[in-house]
Formats: sequence, structure tokens, C-alpha cells
Amino acid sequence: MRMLHSLGWAALGTGFTFLMTTLGAATVFFFSGEPQPKFQKAMLGFAAGVMTAASVWSLLLPAIDQALAEGPLPGWLPAAAGMLLGVVFLAALDSLLPRLRRVPREDWRQNTLLMTAITLHNVPEGMAVGLAFALAAEGEGLAGAAALAMGIGIQNFPEGAAISLPLRQEGFSRSRAFWGGTLSGSVEPVFGVLVVLAAGAVHPLMPWLLSFAAGAMLYVVVEELVPQAHSRAGTCGFVGGFLVMMVLDVALG
Repeated sequence: MRMLHSLGWAALGTGFTFLMTTLGAATVFFFSGEPQPKFQKAMLGFAAGVMTAASVWSLLLPAIDQALAEGPLPGWLPAAAGMLLGVVFLAALDSLLPRLRRVPREDWRQNTLLMTAITLHNVPEGMAVGLAFALAAEGEGLAGAAALAMGIGIQNFPEGAAISLPLRQEGFSRSRAFWGGTLSGSVEPVFGVLVVLAAGAVHPLMPWLLSFAAGAMLYVVVEELVPQAHSRAGTCGFVGGFLVMMVLDVALG
């Protein structure tokens, strides 16, 4: 009964963060017609800015803090090694994708990498919220768990848009672009519940998981989004996305 109670709270907290991703993905329904090239570059730049800021404040810095708290390794070591593993994983996926489907590479490669990176980013976030709400169910830190879910949920709104809007700009229908953005957040309630079931085994790995997701996101930013967004509009979008995510992370972290 106690485990069911903890699982219910974990599902509640991660359900909220998933809902915010869904709402962000739904912004694709508010744009009509084909996007202008400047707008497309601005949105790609915005996605790059969101992912860069999230990599630092949502992933790498918490990974270093958790590694220092866990010991005995220096805080930078799991963060650096996990980030490199994330980069290597996405680079390997990048080279493998053209061999899996015999279609023009650029028609779908960027979107697949983008969705993979943000989905990986959502896995440790779902774990963190799940663990926080499981502890809150036992009377520990309800306010902190609520603040964590609120902060991550608000951050997830631009992340949902960062997937659905580029998908729409690549020619996907609004419904398919919406579901692409929504599915990226579906891992949060799944892993939020799973981490409660295996809390003792997963907790020491959190610094590695966080930094792994950061490396994956940074690979996509540098390899795909920044070159595609190269323009003044893209630069403005990057700065805007970076500022939005930085403020959300710092103010609500």
C-alpha cells in the first residue's frame, strides 16, 4: 500500500510536467500557412538556445552537485565523462541513421536527432520529479517537490514547442508535429514511476544520466541547429531561447 501511494504521487508530479510538454507542442496549431524562412531560422535558433541553457543549468550543474554529494569521485568527472558518452552516442546514431532508411538524409535526420536529444533530456527530469514526489508522499519536502515539478513543467513548455515547430517547418502536418513534441515528454511519467520502483539502484547513476543527456543535446545544437539557423533571425532566436530557459532554470530551480 505504501508503494502504491508513492507511485501515485510520482505519477501525479510527472503527469504535470508531461502536460506542460503537451501544451508547448500544441503551439503548432496556432500558426497558419507555410512558415517564412526568417521565422524558420528563428525557431531553429530558439530551439538551440533552449537546449544549450537546459544542458548547463538543468543537467550539467545538477550533475556536478549530485556527484559532489555522493562522492568519492570529484564532481567534474561524472559530468565530463557522461557528457562525452552522450556526444559519442548521438554521433554514432547520426552516422547510423542514413543506413536505416533509404531516403534523402536531410529530410528526416535533423528531426530524429532533435527528438532523441530532448527525449533523453526528459528521462532524468522525470526521474528527479518521481523521486521528489515519492519522498513527499512519505511526508518529506512536499513544497520542494511541488516547486521542482513547477519549474521543470514550465521549462518543458518551450521544449515541446522546440520539437513541434521545427517538425511543422519541415513539412509535417500539424497533428504529426504535435504528436512528435508530445511523445518527447511521455518518458517523464514512465521513468518517474520506474525510478520509484528502483530508487536505490538508480540514484547513484543520476549524475551520469544528467550529463549524458547534456552531451546529446549539445551535439544536436552544434551539429544541426546552429548551422541551419545561421542568420540574424537565428541568432536572435538563440539568444531568446537561451534567456528564457536560463531565467526559468535559475528562478524556479
